[in-house]
Amino acid sequence: MAVSSFARVIPSFECRSDPDFSGCLPPPKAGVRFPGKASSVSHPSQVHGLSSLIFRFPPNFVRQLSIKARRNCSNIGVAQVVAASWSNNHAGPDFTPAANAVDSSAVAPLVENAAFNDETVQIEGFTGVNKYASFLNSDGSVAIHAGERLGRGIVTDAITTPVVNTSAYFFNKTSDLIDFKEKRRASFEYGRYGNPTTVVLEEKISALEGAESTLVMASGMCASTVMLLALVPAGGHIVTTTDCYRKTRIFIETILPKMGITATVIDPADIGALELALNQKKVNLFFTESPTNPFLRCVDIELVSKLCHENGALVCIDGTFATPLNQKALALGADLVLHSATKFLGGHNDVLAGCISGPLELVSVVRNLHHILGGAINPNAAYLIIRGMKTLHLRVQQQNSTALRMAEILEAHPKVKHVYYPGLQSHPEYHIAKKQMTGFGGVVSFEVDGDLLTTAKFVDALRIPYIAPSFGGCESIVDQPAIMSYWDLSQSDRAKYGIMDNLVRFSFGVEDFEDVKADVLQALESI
Repeated sequence: MAVSSFARVIPSFECRSDPDFSGCLPPPKAGVRFPGKASSVSHPSQVHGLSSLIFRFPPNFVRQLSIKARRNCSNIGVAQVVAASWSNNHAGPDFTPAANAVDSSAVAPLVENAAFNDETVQIEGFTGVNKYASFLNSDGSVAIHAGERLGRGIVTDAITTPVVNTSAYFFNKTSDLIDFKEKRRASFEYGRYGNPTTVVLEEKISALEGAESTLVMASGMCASTVMLLALVPAGGHIVTTTDCYRKTRIFIETILPKMGITATVIDPADIGALELALNQKKVNLFFTESPTNPFLRCVDIELVSKLCHENGALVCIDGTFATPLNQKALALGADLVLHSATKFLGGHNDVLAGCISGPLELVSVVRNLHHILGGAINPNAAYLIIRGMKTLHLRVQQQNSTALRMAEILEAHPKVKHVYYPGLQSHPEYHIAKKQMTGFGGVVSFEVDGDLLTTAKFVDALRIPYIAPSFGGCESIVDQPAIMSYWDLSQSDRAKYGIMDNLVRFSFGVEDFEDVKADVLQALESI
């Protein structure tokens, strides 16, 4: 059945804000603000395919559509097909859909905050977490509803965000394409430049981080490398820390030097070394994890940001281990915060993704290079992270609790030599973590009292965690870094990075605490 036949039976649509939260939305603005080179237009309805409102359909809307028709339409939904055409063809107060047949070829994707010739289209007043602050008081609620509850670019009455599987976006006629090229029309144009499902995820992460903009990419390493390439000029200099993810270190040590980019590597807590580097060199960027991998070292984000900004350097914090629920790096002064969304944000060990959040101006620079390099996230992966984030606060709460309790148990156990966890007073940056984190995360690293084989015996005796290289999921995961990540290096070379043969990294999932405790204690008794 052709879509155009539906228009004859559907009365006029009325735009509305969500009735449950209508008081939280500002009235329509007189103009639409386009950052960068984009110009303003007189009213949002003049921007084809752009709407910050939800469309209200007649009560009998679904009943009037045949089951066959609903099955034949794409997963964007019949509601989007009809409403998109209404938005594009609305010419004035006398216009009604019943008088104009809906041509399916005229449908344009509706995208809130859509990519717009490498710029971002934004309705004034709708940035970051602000639009939710008046009625969502907790990060848990924001993680569930941000990017979705107040309306999204995909016009549908479905609770869940649809997956828009498309590699390109069409233009009805050449004049529409020219309007897009001259920034009078919003579109993603091509799948590498954006996707409506991905935009929902970006909005959700921005709301949690309190960021103006978020860019989601195919992996955490993709986010790290594109960020470094975009923000550090050829011949530039960065400062990073001794403890970090090994692949990040490899990129900094082997790839960046090919562009003349050099690095100073300091201990995470060595503020004196940071000040020396800032005074002696033209530092473009300070980039580190906090907590770090695998020793969970913490940097004083507020102090580091102050020192770097005084010397004209940017600060990017990889907050993967912390999550936005345990630490707000942007609020502490960092310019950018990065996550491997593969870990806690996705939370189910079933998807790869990375993201970077911060001010629109900086994220746009990274986004423009990302559009050239590729590494776009698949919309199905974006959907999985959206779904995973709805339980983020529950998972992190359980993981924080289990990890802290197990860290205390491990520290007191005679077969454990040392425990690395920022929630323990024995941790070198405990005072920093306590100041800037609301929870200490779900990962604990520790050293077993034994050699490589004794430690491997302990790992093999565990029955609940999987032996795997990731962390942050519902299932507990354990690995022995000397074997999992550094096996290609000699024992002495591993020791240069502090990776001892008896080191264990344990990511606690959401299993029952007593089960995990019994499993770990029994495995320790077996060695």
